[in-house]
Amino acid sequence: MKQTLRHQEILDLVRSKGYVSTDDLVVHFDVSPQTIRRDLNELAAENKIRRQHGGATIPSSSVNTAYDARKAMQQEAKNKLAQALVAHIPDGATLFIDIGTTPEAVARALLNHQDLRIVTNNLNAASILMAKEDFRIIMAGGEVRNRDGGIMGEATLDFISQFRLDFGILGISGIDHDGSLLDFDYHEVRVKQAIMENSRSVMLAVDHTKFGRSAMVNLGDISQVDMLFTNAPLREALHARLQDSETQIEIVD
Repeated sequence: MKQTLRHQEILDLVRSKGYVSTDDLVVHFDVSPQTIRRDLNELAAENKIRRQHGGATIPSSSVNTAYDARKAMQQEAKNKLAQALVAHIPDGATLFIDIGTTPEAVARALLNHQDLRIVTNNLNAASILMAKEDFRIIMAGGEVRNRDGGIMGEATLDFISQFRLDFGILGISGIDHDGSLLDFDYHEVRVKQAIMENSRSVMLAVDHTKFGRSAMVNLGDISQVDMLFTNAPLREALHARLQDSETQIEIVD
């Protein structure tokens, strides 16, 4: 069996059973323990499973991966997706930039643009964008989350809702197989929803590891996104739904 097919079957087993042991997987696939351990390590690095002693379980849907780990995950893919996204943003545009490591990659990719006006609740993105003297950066008020520099709270929500901007650059934690957009923090989700409601065009860049990833709060549906950038073909049903909703899809190699 090819590795990609074995990975998918491992994921299906973990999701259906909640936990699978390394020994059971060795027997199931008739491969060496070293092969299974390598498979599990690769899937864990993509945050698709959680490694446990002697096996693997599903990732937590209530606690996100640590910021430093997320920043390192799929870094090259995030940078390529960010470059593809910013190609659709003209100089002089106005935009929201959300919390998340992919929106931060978008902020770096925007440094070749001119005269942007940016509203953000992401301290890391603001720090990146400060390098451009012709950018006007407007920070949302609220409580700073120490672990990742995100700003959240009622004040943030009220502040975001004052604006109506050209583009909203969204960050999310996962996309369920039915197209639900998922995240871990209810307060953060409310700010994301405000960004979506107050953007003329909602743009979402997600690498392939976000599809099928669990998180406990539903912030909306992928059909609410105007432009989707990802690095792998979508499942047929999801692709068809997005075509029906006239969402523009760009697959970035």
